[in-house]
Amino acid sequence: MQLYNTLSAKERAQLLEEAGEDRLTLSFYRYAHIGNPLIFRDYLFIQWNPIEVLGRIYVAKEGINGQLSVPAKQFEMFKKTLDTITFLKGVRLNIAIEQDIKSFLKLTIKVRNKIVADGLNDDTFDVTQKGIHVNAEEFNTLLADPDTICVDMRNHYESEIGHFKGAITPDVDTFRDSLPIIEKDLSEHKEDKNLLMYCTGGIRCEKASAYFKHKGFKNVFQLEGGIIEYARQVKAKALENQFVGKNFVFDERRSERVSSDVIAKCHQCGAPADTHVNCLNEACHLLFIQCDACREKMNDCCSEACKETIELPLEEQRLRRKGTHNSNKIFKKGRSEVLKFKY
Repeated sequence: MQLYNTLSAKERAQLLEEAGEDRLTLSFYRYAHIGNPLIFRDYLFIQWNPIEVLGRIYVAKEGINGQLSVPAKQFEMFKKTLDTITFLKGVRLNIAIEQDIKSFLKLTIKVRNKIVADGLNDDTFDVTQKGIHVNAEEFNTLLADPDTICVDMRNHYESEIGHFKGAITPDVDTFRDSLPIIEKDLSEHKEDKNLLMYCTGGIRCEKASAYFKHKGFKNVFQLEGGIIEYARQVKAKALENQFVGKNFVFDERRSERVSSDVIAKCHQCGAPADTHVNCLNEACHLLFIQCDACREKMNDCCSEACKETIELPLEEQRLRRKGTHNSNKIFKKGRSEVLKFKY
């Protein structure tokens, strides 16, 4: 039985273009106690591969986290597959603001230790004991309250292009980095302030809300459905939009525009810009913000060295890459001395 992809990303992209069918990009998550994640993983692949679901899904004993692309004509069938699973019946599906038929090019379902890496090793911490969920209107009300501290639970490269007005945006690379920093910085306000958190789709701030409750914070709130659902409700209910800029997303689109504000700048020249790109050099792939002018000038590269590299014959490029290991530990997202205007 096939439990893996048989087409490359390039082959899939070509097929999607030729088909020209509408697809929906969406995300969902659910914290739950899963006894055997591996069996669950295989079951999902068997259910979703025939209806051409594409995406990146993580399964762990603590639950499931998925970002997907589903053929529009198969959307109801996809929902039925979720409803057959007890803890996923009626789960919130965050539909993307902007659609792209090539947002995902493979169906990848991986078993992980956790669906959100947190660096915690505490058996007394129960991730299902979450804070209070609030909708967009309630979020706006809390945000305007002087007794509220609003915290962005995303990473620096995400909040750089868009965030809520007045929010604290920790300068961190990972979710696990943010937990101890926020706890320490807000330790004096465990009882006298509202702790209001948000993230892209809700999964990170839901775990954070349970964590901070576990650490003694009394009034903990999270934006239900994250920025994605907030933007939808603002539009549907004609609410005042308190989010400025773009919402970073983890697929081929890389972002969705929530407001017309451009709050970031090109990391190479300092001009207003909020488009993330990956350096075209296969040995680099640094994620950074680049304006159109620099993109043309630098040929989609982050530095002159990378630009020179991609102009070499492919075989020479492969020889230069041989034996090197490219990872976020070396090429951190948006952090490199070649990016003169990052800060």
